[in-house]
Amino acid sequence: MMQDVGGVDPLAVGLPRAEDAWAKINLTLHVTGQRPDGYHLLDSLVVRAKVGDRLQVTPAEDLTLSVDGPFAEGVPLDARNLAIRAAELLDAGTGRGAALRLTKNLPAAAGIGGGSADAAATLRALGAHWGLPLPQDTATLGADVPVCLQDGPQRMTGVGEVLTPVGPLPPCWIVLVNPGRPLATPQVFAELECKLNAPMEAIPAFANFAKFATWLASQRNDLEASARAILPEISLCLEALKDAALARMSGSGATCFGLYESAAQARAAAHCIAKVQPGWWVAAAPMISSDG
Repeated sequence: MMQDVGGVDPLAVGLPRAEDAWAKINLTLHVTGQRPDGYHLLDSLVVRAKVGDRLQVTPAEDLTLSVDGPFAEGVPLDARNLAIRAAELLDAGTGRGAALRLTKNLPAAAGIGGGSADAAATLRALGAHWGLPLPQDTATLGADVPVCLQDGPQRMTGVGEVLTPVGPLPPCWIVLVNPGRPLATPQVFAELECKLNAPMEAIPAFANFAKFATWLASQRNDLEASARAILPEISLCLEALKDAALARMSGSGATCFGLYESAAQARAAAHCIAKVQPGWWVAAAPMISSDG
């Protein structure tokens, strides 16, 4: 999203170009197999929620990264950060410069694609800044980066590289709850007992929110049980969301989500949870239900 400066190109006057890095939510996550190279095969309904990090690009001679925001502490500023790796992939060794400023509003290692969303936002913002098309091999940055380049709902299969647009889905609100403890994805997969499970059913058209929530309840997150065994606080997060139409863990955890039909319901639930658990990260946001 480019800042409105009255018809003046922000880059021409040295103003930042900004992109939102919306959270990625796995409404379902079926683990359907494992390749010989160790990568797991997935079948997942993925949506974005309008809460996330923010990436700004300002013209500069050298490529640099600064980080601020509530989750800035400990965030690397070198190639360990997916934003820098995305910039280097796009630049392809040419030596272009830009000053990147990342505002971290999402917790790390939380199952909501924070780093992947940052990489996608970097590719979009720098692609516009440098006048370059998006690279074809974005999955080399991480399995979730391709889906984070899509705002609309997607059915994600393979190891994350096969995307099929879905929807539009019934509008709804999502409450995200994280207990403040990171959870490493490889550890969760390692604890998974069965790695050959049934895929999702065909995704139907949904007449309303209630039918959408009912169908989702018949699907799964195959990583939830192993994640809960590693981090029991996930069970507390799900219990806190018991008034939602559906409560489930996202991705490999530890963030859990609750689906609500209205903004008022979601905001009320988030307020109550934050009051009882002031040390948790809690956010209420609308789901992006279509590409429109």
